[in-house]
Amino acid sequence: MRNDPMTNSRMKLGLLVEVILLASVSPALAQQSDKDLIGRPPQVQTSPQPSAAPLTITLQDALARARQNEPQFLAAQTEARSAREDRVQAKASLLPGASLRSDFLNTQGNGILPSGRYVTNDGVHVYREWGVVHQDLSANTFNRTTYRRSMAVEAQALARAEVAQRGLTVTVTRAYYALVGAQRKYATAQQSLQQSNRFLMISQDLERGGEVAHSDVVKLQLQQLTQEQALREATLALETTRLDLAVLVFPDFNENFQVVDDLQLVPSVPPLPEVQAMAARDNPDLRVAMNALRAASYDITIARQALLPSLAVDMVYGLEANQVALHAHLPADPNLRFPTLGYFLTASLTVPTWDWGLRRSRIRQTEIRRQQAQVELTAAQRQVLRNLNAAYQEVQTARDQVNLLRNAADLAAESLRLNTLRYQAGEATVLDLVDAQNTLTSTLNGLDDAQIRYKVAIATLQTVTGPF
Repeated sequence: MRNDPMTNSRMKLGLLVEVILLASVSPALAQQSDKDLIGRPPQVQTSPQPSAAPLTITLQDALARARQNEPQFLAAQTEARSAREDRVQAKASLLPGASLRSDFLNTQGNGILPSGRYVTNDGVHVYREWGVVHQDLSANTFNRTTYRRSMAVEAQALARAEVAQRGLTVTVTRAYYALVGAQRKYATAQQSLQQSNRFLMISQDLERGGEVAHSDVVKLQLQQLTQEQALREATLALETTRLDLAVLVFPDFNENFQVVDDLQLVPSVPPLPEVQAMAARDNPDLRVAMNALRAASYDITIARQALLPSLAVDMVYGLEANQVALHAHLPADPNLRFPTLGYFLTASLTVPTWDWGLRRSRIRQTEIRRQQAQVELTAAQRQVLRNLNAAYQEVQTARDQVNLLRNAADLAAESLRLNTLRYQAGEATVLDLVDAQNTLTSTLNGLDDAQIRYKVAIATLQTVTGPF
């Protein structure tokens, strides 16, 4: 035991160091409420920025920017727009088509009569000015099978675009909060290095007073070097995560931006029965499979309709004469003048008779594809149930982990404070002090990882259920 003056001196020094440590270590933890899921809310200036003010983006900003730049998502959107045009074209093909036709027939004369050598022409020069209306009449025309199939394909493409969008949301969320977590870990590394510097100064002062051995100073010097390396690693991780997010959200690879730390803002998760109802009502993977089955069913109908007769009707109005005029002269009788405008109707009925089994083979082929679509729908339903339960359990586990690590961070901060006082009073070794500091650092980093995990878990759950 040391004498009372020495003990009193150390106690005074301990109180001073305690005040310094409490000012630098525990204010953020002490200000947390019981309902807050966030251990610390640091916003850190990490590295020198360019002269221009950095752009501040939120998660919603990052998502909006990524939707304008990410190739796979844009490819899904392009497919959906193309499917819409296919639907428009399928609908237009059911309606009558009109066209204008202008022909000039120059026939070699026969040298005897004013008409040409070809029996179809009554003169050397024949002009045709027609307006043509064409209409195909078949089972597809009346049932609109092709149009309905195009609607199913469009719905399938839109569902795939929704799948791509929700997947992109998870990717951007993970990259965004990876950067937020890297900022927090950088702040923790800075704080740990500052603590190591203070502990080293305290140990050197105690060594000069003959109260601790030189080995304590050496141990804290090693701890200081370790924290310096940890700060370098945190800096590297911060820059790497910044680059990862920049690739997703900026077309020109802009690195001059900063993100908003909103890890404490988390939506409430509905109970499991409500989540299951949302997944059954608004899951894009199920819509993809169901519309694929619908399209396959329409393919069978189209293949069967090929066995039925079809009718093509062409209505022509205009002139076919030796002059382009409302009234013309007949070359065989120049004194005879007659009107040229008129119409004629052509109707062609096609009855399938023999095709060497081609149509029957197409029917069997479409039936095979429908069976596969049915299998894929059943598998998609099972997969959605699996993904739903796994994602929901992940959310619950991540939330519990956040709460546990938040309590652990409070305990680790208190442990460091007490071990600092005990070391100053000569009741704890330098190993206890170093271990308490490392425990606090690892706990704070683990808390950051748990909060990011919780955010990503919610985004993953929403890929199954939709936003809530």
